[in-house]
Amino acid sequence: MTESTADVRTYQQWIGGQWVASTSGQTAAVTNPANGQVIATVPASGPEDVDRVARAAAEAFDGWQHSTPQDRSLMLLKLADGVEARADELGALESRNCGKPLSMAVDEVTAMVDNLRFFAGAARVMEGKAANEYLAGHTSLIRRDPVGVVASIPPWNYPLYMAGWKIGPALAAGNAVILKPSIRTPLTALLLAEIAADILPPGVLNVITGSGEAIGDALVVHPAVAMVSVTGDTETGKRIARNAADSIKRLHLELGGKAPVIVFDDADLDNAVENIRLWGYWNSGQDCTAATRVIAGPAIYDRLVASLAEQVGTLKWGDPAEADDLDMGSLIAPVQVDKVAGMVDRAREGAEIVLGGNRPERPGAFYEPTVIAGPDQRSEIVQEEVFGPVVTVQRFADEAEAIRWANDVRYGLAASVFTADIGRAMRVAKAIQFGTVWVNEHFTLASEMPHGGFKQSGWGKDQSAYAVEDYTVVKHVMINIGA
Repeated sequence: MTESTADVRTYQQWIGGQWVASTSGQTAAVTNPANGQVIATVPASGPEDVDRVARAAAEAFDGWQHSTPQDRSLMLLKLADGVEARADELGALESRNCGKPLSMAVDEVTAMVDNLRFFAGAARVMEGKAANEYLAGHTSLIRRDPVGVVASIPPWNYPLYMAGWKIGPALAAGNAVILKPSIRTPLTALLLAEIAADILPPGVLNVITGSGEAIGDALVVHPAVAMVSVTGDTETGKRIARNAADSIKRLHLELGGKAPVIVFDDADLDNAVENIRLWGYWNSGQDCTAATRVIAGPAIYDRLVASLAEQVGTLKWGDPAEADDLDMGSLIAPVQVDKVAGMVDRAREGAEIVLGGNRPERPGAFYEPTVIAGPDQRSEIVQEEVFGPVVTVQRFADEAEAIRWANDVRYGLAASVFTADIGRAMRVAKAIQFGTVWVNEHFTLASEMPHGGFKQSGWGKDQSAYAVEDYTVVKHVMINIGA
Protein backbone atom coordinates (compact mmCIF):
# COMPACT_ATOMS: atom_id res chain seq x y z
CA MET A 1 0.00 0.00 0.00
CA THR A 2 2.71 2.52 0.94
CA GLU A 3 6.38 3.26 0.88
CA SER A 4 8.06 5.69 3.30
CA THR A 5 10.70 8.30 2.57
CA ALA A 6 11.51 10.16 5.78
CA ASP A 7 8.07 11.43 6.92
CA VAL A 8 6.49 11.44 3.44
CA ARG A 9 4.64 8.26 2.49
CA THR A 10 3.87 7.19 -1.06
CA TYR A 11 0.47 5.54 -1.44
CA GLN A 12 -1.16 3.50 -4.17
CA GLN A 13 -4.88 3.22 -4.88
CA TRP A 14 -7.10 0.16 -4.48
CA ILE A 15 -8.78 -1.02 -7.69
CA GLY A 16 -10.27 -4.46 -8.27
CA GLY A 17 -8.48 -5.96 -5.30
CA GLN A 18 -5.03 -4.65 -6.24
CA TRP A 19 -2.81 -1.77 -5.15
CA VAL A 20 -1.98 0.18 -8.31
CA ALA A 21 -0.44 3.47 -9.37
CA SER A 22 -2.19 5.82 -11.76
CA THR A 23 -1.95 4.85 -15.41
CA SER A 24 0.09 7.97 -16.11
CA GLY A 25 2.33 7.45 -13.11
CA GLN A 26 1.55 10.97 -11.95
CA THR A 27 1.15 11.71 -8.25
CA ALA A 28 -0.25 14.48 -6.07
CA ALA A 29 1.15 15.83 -2.81
CA VAL A 30 -0.95 15.73 0.35
CA THR A 31 -0.23 18.32 3.04
CA ASN A 32 -0.91 18.81 6.72
CA PRO A 33 -2.88 22.09 6.74
CA ALA A 34 -1.86 22.89 10.32
CA ASN A 35 1.75 23.41 9.26
CA GLY A 36 1.78 23.28 5.46
CA GLN A 37 4.16 20.31 5.33
CA VAL A 38 3.82 17.55 2.73
CA ILE A 39 3.01 14.27 4.47
CA ALA A 40 2.23 11.92 1.56
CA THR A 41 1.89 11.46 -2.17
CA VAL A 42 -1.01 9.63 -3.81
CA PRO A 43 -1.80 8.64 -7.39
CA ALA A 44 -3.16 11.48 -9.52
CA SER A 45 -5.57 9.46 -11.61
CA GLY A 46 -7.07 10.34 -14.96
CA PRO A 47 -9.93 9.11 -17.19
CA GLU A 48 -8.10 5.85 -17.98
CA ASP A 49 -8.07 5.00 -14.28
CA VAL A 50 -11.76 5.84 -14.01
CA ASP A 51 -12.49 3.37 -16.79
CA ARG A 52 -10.38 0.74 -15.07
CA VAL A 53 -12.07 1.15 -11.70
CA ALA A 54 -15.57 1.32 -13.19
CA ARG A 55 -15.02 -1.93 -15.09
CA ALA A 56 -13.63 -3.61 -11.96
CA ALA A 57 -16.61 -2.50 -9.88
CA ALA A 58 -19.10 -3.59 -12.55
CA GLU A 59 -17.50 -7.03 -12.72
CA ALA A 60 -17.60 -7.36 -8.94
CA PHE A 61 -21.25 -6.25 -8.83
CA ASP A 62 -22.26 -9.16 -11.04
CA GLY A 63 -21.52 -11.51 -8.16
CA TRP A 64 -22.00 -9.23 -5.15
CA GLN A 65 -25.63 -8.43 -6.03
CA HIS A 66 -26.47 -12.11 -5.46
CA SER A 67 -24.96 -12.21 -1.96
CA THR A 68 -27.47 -12.63 0.84
CA PRO A 69 -28.29 -9.90 3.35
CA GLN A 70 -26.68 -12.13 5.97
CA ASP A 71 -23.46 -12.32 3.92
CA ARG A 72 -23.30 -8.56 3.54
CA SER A 73 -24.21 -7.96 7.17
CA LEU A 74 -21.44 -10.20 8.46
CA MET A 75 -18.86 -8.54 6.22
CA LEU A 76 -19.92 -5.06 7.35
CA LEU A 77 -19.60 -6.20 10.97
CA LYS A 78 -16.08 -7.47 10.25
CA LEU A 79 -15.26 -4.17 8.55
CA ALA A 80 -16.53 -2.27 11.60
CA ASP A 81 -14.38 -4.45 13.86
CA GLY A 82 -11.35 -3.84 11.63
CA VAL A 83 -11.86 -0.09 11.71
CA GLU A 84 -12.37 -0.12 15.48
CA ALA A 85 -9.16 -2.10 16.00
CA ARG A 86 -7.20 0.62 14.19
CA ALA A 87 -9.17 3.62 15.47
CA ASP A 88 -6.14 5.32 17.02
CA GLU A 89 -4.13 4.91 13.83
CA LEU A 90 -6.99 6.18 11.67
CA GLY A 91 -7.64 9.10 14.01
CA ALA A 92 -3.99 10.14 14.03
CA LEU A 93 -3.85 10.01 10.24
CA GLU A 94 -7.09 12.00 9.92
CA SER A 95 -5.78 14.59 12.37
CA ARG A 96 -2.59 15.11 10.34
CA ASN A 97 -4.41 15.18 7.02
CA CYS A 98 -7.21 17.54 8.11
CA GLY A 99 -5.54 19.63 10.81
CA LYS A 100 -8.23 18.70 13.34
CA PRO A 101 -7.65 17.86 17.02
CA LEU A 102 -6.73 14.21 17.58
CA SER A 103 -9.52 13.51 20.08
CA MET A 104 -12.14 14.76 17.63
CA ALA A 105 -10.70 12.69 14.80
CA VAL A 106 -10.77 9.53 16.95
CA ASP A 107 -14.37 10.32 17.98
CA GLU A 108 -15.32 10.42 14.29
CA VAL A 109 -13.83 6.97 13.78
CA THR A 110 -15.91 5.68 16.71
CA ALA A 111 -19.05 7.21 15.18
CA MET A 112 -18.24 5.59 11.83
CA VAL A 113 -17.91 2.18 13.50
CA ASP A 114 -21.37 2.57 15.03
CA ASN A 115 -22.72 3.57 11.62
CA LEU A 116 -21.27 0.50 9.91
CA ARG A 117 -22.75 -1.75 12.60
CA PHE A 118 -26.13 -0.13 12.17
CA PHE A 119 -26.05 -0.73 8.42
CA ALA A 120 -24.95 -4.30 9.00
CA GLY A 121 -28.22 -4.78 10.89
CA ALA A 122 -30.28 -2.76 8.42
CA ALA A 123 -29.12 -5.02 5.58
CA ARG A 124 -31.20 -7.82 7.08
CA VAL A 125 -34.45 -5.97 7.79
CA MET A 126 -35.41 -4.03 4.66
CA GLU A 127 -39.16 -3.53 4.50
CA GLY A 128 -41.73 -3.50 1.71
CA LYS A 129 -45.42 -3.92 0.96
CA ALA A 130 -46.79 -7.35 1.84
CA ALA A 131 -47.09 -9.83 -1.04
CA ASN A 132 -50.76 -10.22 -1.89
CA GLU A 133 -53.36 -10.61 -4.64
CA TYR A 134 -54.07 -6.95 -5.28
CA LEU A 135 -55.60 -8.00 -8.58
CA ALA A 136 -57.64 -11.20 -8.78
CA GLY A 137 -55.59 -14.12 -10.07
CA HIS A 138 -52.30 -12.27 -9.69
CA THR A 139 -49.81 -12.25 -6.82
CA SER A 140 -47.71 -9.10 -6.49
CA LEU A 141 -44.53 -8.74 -4.53
CA ILE A 142 -42.05 -5.92 -4.10
CA ARG A 143 -38.29 -6.28 -4.44
CA ARG A 144 -35.65 -3.75 -3.48
CA ASP A 145 -32.79 -4.39 -5.88
CA PRO A 146 -29.37 -2.72 -5.67
CA VAL A 147 -28.77 0.11 -8.10
CA GLY A 148 -25.40 -1.18 -9.37
CA VAL A 149 -22.06 0.58 -9.27
CA VAL A 150 -22.11 3.62 -6.97
CA ALA A 151 -19.55 6.42 -7.25
CA SER A 152 -19.25 7.73 -3.68
CA ILE A 153 -17.60 11.11 -3.20
CA PRO A 154 -17.13 12.12 0.46
CA PRO A 155 -16.01 15.63 1.49
CA TRP A 156 -12.72 16.87 2.91
CA ASN A 157 -14.17 18.05 6.22
CA TYR A 158 -15.06 14.51 7.44
CA PRO A 159 -13.22 12.23 5.02
CA LEU A 160 -13.53 8.90 6.83
CA TYR A 161 -16.75 9.53 8.76
CA MET A 162 -18.67 10.52 5.65
CA ALA A 163 -17.11 7.66 3.70
CA GLY A 164 -18.83 5.42 6.25
CA TRP A 165 -22.13 7.21 5.67
CA LYS A 166 -21.82 6.35 1.99
CA ILE A 167 -20.32 2.87 1.79
CA GLY A 168 -22.42 1.49 4.68
CA PRO A 169 -25.87 1.71 3.04
CA ALA A 170 -24.52 1.13 -0.46
CA LEU A 171 -22.82 -2.15 0.48
CA ALA A 172 -25.70 -3.21 2.72
CA ALA A 173 -28.05 -2.93 -0.26
CA GLY A 174 -25.75 -5.00 -2.49
CA ASN A 175 -24.07 -2.30 -4.58
CA ALA A 176 -20.42 -2.14 -5.58
CA VAL A 177 -18.67 1.09 -4.58
CA ILE A 178 -16.05 3.36 -6.09
CA LEU A 179 -14.90 5.65 -3.28
CA LYS A 180 -13.26 8.85 -4.50
CA PRO A 181 -12.02 10.90 -1.56
CA SER A 182 -11.04 14.54 -1.90
CA ILE A 183 -7.53 14.94 -3.27
CA ARG A 184 -6.86 17.04 -0.16
CA THR A 185 -7.81 14.26 2.29
CA PRO A 186 -7.41 10.79 0.73
CA LEU A 187 -5.29 9.04 3.34
CA THR A 188 -7.87 7.45 5.66
CA ALA A 189 -9.88 6.18 2.68
CA LEU A 190 -6.77 4.32 1.51
CA LEU A 191 -6.24 2.87 4.97
CA LEU A 192 -9.91 1.86 4.98
CA ALA A 193 -9.28 -0.04 1.73
CA GLU A 194 -6.38 -1.83 3.40
CA ILE A 195 -8.67 -2.92 6.23
CA ALA A 196 -11.38 -4.04 3.78
CA ALA A 197 -8.96 -5.95 1.54
CA ASP A 198 -9.26 -9.22 3.47
CA ILE A 199 -12.99 -8.82 4.17
CA LEU A 200 -14.80 -7.78 0.97
CA PRO A 201 -14.56 -9.55 -2.41
CA PRO A 202 -12.20 -7.84 -4.90
CA GLY A 203 -13.81 -4.91 -6.67
CA VAL A 204 -16.74 -4.52 -4.27
CA LEU A 205 -15.02 -1.54 -2.60
CA ASN A 206 -12.50 0.44 -4.62
CA VAL A 207 -10.63 3.62 -3.71
CA ILE A 208 -9.39 5.90 -6.49
CA THR A 209 -7.47 9.13 -5.87
CA GLY A 210 -7.30 12.21 -8.03
CA SER A 211 -8.67 15.71 -8.32
CA GLY A 212 -12.30 16.42 -9.05
CA GLU A 213 -11.27 18.26 -12.19
CA ALA A 214 -9.31 15.26 -13.49
CA ILE A 215 -11.63 12.38 -12.65
CA GLY A 216 -14.85 13.72 -11.11
CA ASP A 217 -16.68 14.35 -14.35
CA ALA A 218 -15.40 11.09 -15.85
CA LEU A 219 -16.82 9.16 -12.91
CA VAL A 220 -20.19 10.87 -13.12
CA VAL A 221 -20.67 10.20 -16.82
CA HIS A 222 -19.14 6.72 -17.02
CA PRO A 223 -21.74 4.27 -18.42
CA ALA A 224 -20.87 1.59 -15.84
CA VAL A 225 -21.70 3.94 -12.95
CA ALA A 226 -25.39 3.73 -12.06
CA MET A 227 -25.49 6.15 -9.13
CA VAL A 228 -23.48 9.06 -7.78
CA SER A 229 -23.49 9.91 -4.08
CA VAL A 230 -21.76 13.14 -3.12
CA THR A 231 -21.37 15.29 -0.03
CA GLY A 232 -20.08 18.74 -0.85
CA ASP A 233 -21.03 22.32 -1.59
CA THR A 234 -24.18 23.17 -3.50
CA GLU A 235 -22.40 24.37 -6.64
CA THR A 236 -20.57 21.04 -6.88
CA GLY A 237 -23.90 19.26 -6.51
CA LYS A 238 -25.42 21.31 -9.32
CA ARG A 239 -22.52 20.46 -11.61
CA ILE A 240 -22.83 16.76 -10.87
CA ALA A 241 -26.58 16.87 -11.45
CA ARG A 242 -26.06 18.51 -14.84
CA ASN A 243 -23.43 15.97 -15.85
CA ALA A 244 -25.58 13.05 -14.70
CA ALA A 245 -28.66 14.28 -16.52
CA ASP A 246 -27.81 12.84 -19.94
CA SER A 247 -27.79 9.28 -18.60
CA ILE A 248 -30.44 9.89 -15.90
CA LYS A 249 -28.23 8.48 -13.16
CA ARG A 250 -29.53 8.07 -9.65
CA LEU A 251 -28.22 10.89 -7.44
CA HIS A 252 -27.76 11.19 -3.69
CA LEU A 253 -26.76 14.73 -2.73
CA GLU A 254 -25.91 16.11 0.71
CA LEU A 255 -24.96 19.70 -0.01
CA GLY A 256 -24.45 23.02 1.71
CA GLY A 257 -26.12 24.38 4.80
CA LYS A 258 -26.63 27.59 6.73
CA ALA A 259 -28.09 26.39 10.01
CA PRO A 260 -30.26 28.86 11.92
CA VAL A 261 -30.10 28.71 15.70
CA ILE A 262 -33.30 30.38 16.93
CA VAL A 263 -32.97 31.49 20.55
CA PHE A 264 -36.18 32.79 22.12
CA ASP A 265 -36.26 35.13 25.10
CA ASP A 266 -37.34 32.33 27.46
CA ALA A 267 -34.45 30.04 26.51
CA ASP A 268 -31.80 28.81 28.92
CA LEU A 269 -29.07 31.27 27.91
CA ASP A 270 -26.18 29.23 29.31
CA ASN A 271 -27.33 26.13 27.44
CA ALA A 272 -27.77 28.03 24.18
CA VAL A 273 -24.34 29.67 24.40
CA GLU A 274 -22.68 26.39 25.34
CA ASN A 275 -24.17 24.72 22.25
CA ILE A 276 -23.23 27.58 19.94
CA ARG A 277 -19.68 27.72 21.32
CA LEU A 278 -19.26 23.98 20.77
CA TRP A 279 -21.07 23.42 17.49
CA GLY A 280 -20.46 26.75 15.82
CA TYR A 281 -16.70 26.19 15.97
CA TRP A 282 -16.52 22.39 15.87
CA ASN A 283 -14.14 21.27 13.13
CA SER A 284 -13.16 24.94 12.77
CA GLY A 285 -16.69 25.68 11.58
CA GLN A 286 -16.17 23.50 8.51
CA ASP A 287 -19.51 21.74 8.78
CA CYS A 288 -22.74 22.14 6.81
CA THR A 289 -24.72 21.85 10.05
CA ALA A 290 -22.54 24.29 12.05
CA ALA A 291 -24.43 26.53 14.47
CA THR A 292 -23.36 29.44 12.35
CA ARG A 293 -26.41 31.74 12.16
CA VAL A 294 -27.92 32.73 15.49
CA ILE A 295 -31.32 34.47 15.43
CA ALA A 296 -31.98 35.80 18.93
CA GLY A 297 -35.02 37.27 20.64
CA PRO A 298 -35.14 41.00 21.40
CA ALA A 299 -34.76 40.64 25.19
CA ILE A 300 -32.01 38.01 25.15
CA TYR A 301 -29.96 39.38 22.24
CA ASP A 302 -27.54 41.67 24.11
CA ARG A 303 -26.81 39.14 26.84
CA LEU A 304 -26.34 36.39 24.29
CA VAL A 305 -23.85 38.40 22.22
CA ALA A 306 -21.84 39.33 25.32
CA SER A 307 -21.85 35.81 26.76
CA LEU A 308 -21.03 34.19 23.41
CA ALA A 309 -18.08 36.50 22.82
CA GLU A 310 -16.77 35.78 26.31
CA GLN A 311 -17.12 32.02 25.92
CA VAL A 312 -15.74 31.84 22.38
CA GLY A 313 -12.77 33.83 23.61
CA THR A 314 -11.83 30.84 25.79
CA LEU A 315 -11.57 28.43 22.85
CA LYS A 316 -8.13 26.86 22.66
CA TRP A 317 -6.91 26.49 19.11
CA GLY A 318 -3.69 25.67 17.28
CA ASP A 319 -1.67 22.89 15.68
CA PRO A 320 -2.89 19.48 16.94
CA ALA A 321 0.72 18.27 16.89
CA GLU A 322 1.58 20.82 19.57
CA ALA A 323 -1.26 20.28 22.07
CA ASP A 324 -3.72 17.54 23.02
CA ASP A 325 -6.52 19.61 24.56
CA LEU A 326 -7.53 21.82 21.64
CA ASP A 327 -11.08 22.94 20.90
CA MET A 328 -10.18 23.79 17.32
CA GLY A 329 -7.45 23.02 14.80
CA SER A 330 -6.72 24.55 11.44
CA LEU A 331 -8.85 25.07 8.37
CA ILE A 332 -8.29 22.70 5.47
CA ALA A 333 -6.07 24.95 3.31
CA PRO A 334 -4.85 28.54 2.90
CA VAL A 335 -7.39 29.07 0.10
CA GLN A 336 -10.17 28.34 2.60
CA VAL A 337 -8.69 30.92 4.98
CA ASP A 338 -8.73 33.39 2.09
CA LYS A 339 -12.43 32.72 1.55
CA VAL A 340 -13.31 33.13 5.23
CA ALA A 341 -11.22 36.30 5.60
CA GLY A 342 -12.81 37.81 2.52
CA MET A 343 -16.34 37.17 3.77
CA VAL A 344 -15.58 38.59 7.22
CA ASP A 345 -13.92 41.68 5.73
CA ARG A 346 -16.95 42.35 3.54
CA ALA A 347 -19.23 41.93 6.58
CA ARG A 348 -17.49 44.78 8.46
CA GLU A 349 -19.64 47.29 6.64
CA GLY A 350 -23.02 47.07 8.33
CA ALA A 351 -22.14 44.66 11.14
CA GLU A 352 -19.96 44.61 14.26
CA ILE A 353 -16.99 42.25 14.62
CA VAL A 354 -17.37 41.52 18.32
CA LEU A 355 -14.54 39.01 18.53
CA GLY A 356 -11.79 37.79 16.21
CA GLY A 357 -11.93 38.70 12.55
CA ASN A 358 -8.22 38.19 11.98
CA ARG A 359 -5.86 35.79 10.25
CA PRO A 360 -3.09 35.02 12.75
CA GLU A 361 0.53 35.48 11.75
CA ARG A 362 1.71 31.91 12.07
CA PRO A 363 2.31 28.90 9.83
CA GLY A 364 -0.70 26.85 8.79
CA ALA A 365 -4.23 27.54 7.60
CA PHE A 366 -5.68 29.28 10.65
CA TYR A 367 -8.35 31.90 11.27
CA GLU A 368 -9.39 33.26 14.65
CA PRO A 369 -12.76 32.24 16.13
CA THR A 370 -15.04 35.11 15.20
CA VAL A 371 -18.39 36.52 16.40
CA ILE A 372 -20.28 39.04 14.25
CA ALA A 373 -23.29 40.95 15.61
CA GLY A 374 -26.11 42.67 13.78
CA PRO A 375 -25.61 41.72 10.09
CA ASP A 376 -28.43 42.45 7.67
CA GLN A 377 -30.59 39.51 6.63
CA ARG A 378 -29.66 40.02 2.95
CA SER A 379 -25.92 40.27 3.60
CA GLU A 380 -23.51 37.69 2.20
CA ILE A 381 -22.35 36.63 5.66
CA VAL A 382 -25.93 35.59 6.52
CA GLN A 383 -26.95 34.16 3.17
CA GLU A 384 -23.89 32.10 2.16
CA GLU A 385 -21.84 29.33 3.72
CA VAL A 386 -18.66 30.60 5.36
CA PHE A 387 -17.30 27.16 6.26
CA GLY A 388 -15.01 28.63 8.85
CA PRO A 389 -15.02 29.60 12.57
CA VAL A 390 -17.50 32.44 12.20
CA VAL A 391 -20.89 32.85 13.91
CA THR A 392 -23.32 35.70 13.26
CA VAL A 393 -26.01 36.91 15.67
CA GLN A 394 -29.17 38.77 14.57
CA ARG A 395 -31.99 40.26 16.68
CA PHE A 396 -35.53 39.26 15.64
CA ALA A 397 -38.69 41.11 16.66
CA ASP A 398 -41.17 38.24 17.02
CA GLU A 399 -41.75 34.57 16.27
CA ALA A 400 -42.98 35.23 12.75
CA GLU A 401 -39.83 37.17 11.87
CA ALA A 402 -37.61 34.45 13.38
CA ILE A 403 -39.28 31.85 11.17
CA ARG A 404 -39.11 34.10 8.10
CA TRP A 405 -35.40 34.79 8.58
CA ALA A 406 -34.62 31.14 9.29
CA ASN A 407 -36.24 30.09 6.00
CA ASP A 408 -34.87 33.02 4.00
CA VAL A 409 -31.76 31.25 2.68
CA ARG A 410 -31.35 28.80 -0.19
CA TYR A 411 -30.26 26.01 2.15
CA GLY A 412 -32.32 23.68 4.33
CA LEU A 413 -30.09 21.09 5.99
CA ALA A 414 -30.31 21.55 9.76
CA ALA A 415 -31.57 24.00 12.39
CA SER A 416 -32.12 24.32 16.11
CA VAL A 417 -34.65 26.03 18.38
CA PHE A 418 -34.00 27.07 21.99
CA THR A 419 -37.09 27.78 24.11
CA ALA A 420 -38.81 26.70 27.32
CA ASP A 421 -42.19 26.61 25.53
CA ILE A 422 -42.79 23.17 24.03
CA GLY A 423 -45.74 24.43 22.00
CA ARG A 424 -43.57 27.11 20.43
CA ALA A 425 -40.83 24.57 19.78
CA MET A 426 -43.27 22.32 17.92
CA ARG A 427 -44.74 25.21 15.91
CA VAL A 428 -41.36 26.49 14.83
CA ALA A 429 -39.98 23.01 14.08
CA LYS A 430 -42.91 22.47 11.73
CA ALA A 431 -42.64 25.89 10.11
CA ILE A 432 -38.94 25.97 9.28
CA GLN A 433 -37.78 24.17 6.14
CA PHE A 434 -34.85 22.07 7.35
CA GLY A 435 -34.23 18.34 7.25
CA THR A 436 -33.25 18.13 10.92
CA VAL A 437 -34.49 20.39 13.71
CA TRP A 438 -32.99 20.07 17.19
CA VAL A 439 -34.75 21.53 20.23
CA ASN A 440 -32.63 22.96 23.06
CA GLU A 441 -29.45 21.47 21.60
CA HIS A 442 -27.58 21.36 18.31
CA PHE A 443 -25.85 18.74 16.14
CA THR A 444 -26.76 15.52 17.93
CA LEU A 445 -26.73 12.55 15.53
CA ALA A 446 -27.88 8.95 15.82
CA SER A 447 -27.22 6.20 13.29
CA GLU A 448 -30.90 5.25 13.38
CA MET A 449 -32.11 8.73 12.37
CA PRO A 450 -31.99 10.25 8.85
CA HIS A 451 -29.83 13.22 7.89
CA GLY A 452 -30.58 15.20 4.74
CA GLY A 453 -31.94 18.52 3.61
CA PHE A 454 -34.58 20.63 1.93
CA LYS A 455 -34.12 23.08 -0.95
CA GLN A 456 -30.55 23.49 -2.24
CA SER A 457 -29.13 21.32 0.53
CA GLY A 458 -29.84 18.37 -1.75
CA TRP A 459 -31.92 15.22 -1.64
CA GLY A 460 -31.64 11.73 -0.23
CA LYS A 461 -30.90 10.68 3.34
CA ASP A 462 -27.72 9.61 5.09
CA GLN A 463 -27.81 7.29 8.10
CA SER A 464 -30.99 5.36 9.05
CA ALA A 465 -32.96 2.76 7.08
CA TYR A 466 -33.97 5.54 4.69
CA ALA A 467 -30.39 5.65 3.44
CA VAL A 468 -30.45 1.96 2.55
CA GLU A 469 -33.65 2.56 0.59
CA ASP A 470 -31.95 5.36 -1.34
CA TYR A 471 -29.40 2.85 -2.65
CA THR A 472 -32.08 0.48 -3.99
CA VAL A 473 -34.57 0.44 -6.85
CA VAL A 474 -38.11 -0.69 -6.10
CA LYS A 475 -39.23 -3.46 -8.44
CA HIS A 476 -42.77 -4.82 -8.71
CA VAL A 477 -43.05 -8.51 -9.66
CA MET A 478 -46.52 -9.73 -10.65
CA ILE A 479 -47.24 -13.43 -11.09
CA ASN A 480 -50.30 -14.75 -12.93
CA ILE A 481 -51.55 -17.54 -10.68
CA GLY A 482 -54.75 -18.23 -12.61
CA ALA A 483 -58.36 -17.59 -11.71
